[in-house]
Amino acid sequence: MRRTLLSFMSLTVAATAADLNWSQLPPLPDERGFAGSFAGVSGGALIVAGGTHFIDKMPWEGGTKLWYASVFALDKPDGQWRILGKLPKPNGYGVSITTPEGLVIVGGGNATAHFREVFWLQKEAPLPLLPKPCAFMSGCVLDDVIYLAGGIETPTATRALNTFWALDLKQKNAPWQELPPCPGKPRILSCMAAANGAVHLFSGAALKPGPDGKPERMPRVAVAAPNPAPVVDGKILILGGDDGANAKFEPKSKHPGFPREVLAFDLKSQSWSTAGEVPFSLVTTNAVLWSGQIVIPGGEARPGVRSPQVWSASLK
Repeated sequence: MRRTLLSFMSLTVAATAADLNWSQLPPLPDERGFAGSFAGVSGGALIVAGGTHFIDKMPWEGGTKLWYASVFALDKPDGQWRILGKLPKPNGYGVSITTPEGLVIVGGGNATAHFREVFWLQKEAPLPLLPKPCAFMSGCVLDDVIYLAGGIETPTATRALNTFWALDLKQKNAPWQELPPCPGKPRILSCMAAANGAVHLFSGAALKPGPDGKPERMPRVAVAAPNPAPVVDGKILILGGDDGANAKFEPKSKHPGFPREVLAFDLKSQSWSTAGEVPFSLVTTNAVLWSGQIVIPGGEARPGVRSPQVWSASLK
């Protein structure tokens, strides 16, 4: 089957200085780190929950991916991580939504199933199930409405979902709405941002069956970049992401990591520019606004390798 690539809008490269100074917060309390975690803010604390890592061998050596339910909290930037509790079950690769009322956990899955459950992390209030089980989607919140795009329904799916769902948190017991999908190709691991009263959807990866009938990813620019994309000074920032250039790099143990270039989408001119680099190579992770900072808590540093590092950039 001919490869079909998913890309950004046309990119105009301009020399712009990166205005964010990055530093490290206390690392996550597991030296192996996690990919696919949920992260956000609840009760004023930075939360990181669930996710995966390989504990014995790397995936190309036949290693087993382990899924976690642990919930960690950091109360202040110079504090120490504490164990807050556990998710209802091990979970990863869903969507995290921070709202003024707390953190919402949406979907996700494990090695055998993807989930429909949607719930507040620390609030006893029911939220409706997703229309379908879903993981590896992207999401954001705009005016108290959660938006989700794409993903896959099962761990063995060979096609991404061509879906765009919305849940209005202001309406009690309101169901998820199925909105017209993105006119582009169905995708997983895209990046979303809410800005200027609109939802923006960027990049991602399509799926197709490989020779053995199993899913084969087709990576492109900025797949699995930290999500949702932060908006700074009228620009949506895509912080790194996998461009697919090293998808077949060998030996895998020497993989150089993912691109660190920052792409900036100017909301006024509707144009792209480059905006320097980030000092980390992290994908399948979150971008969280917390305590006047953009925080990137852990993620996948290179194929199979997770990171416990927590990076932050002050917005003050």
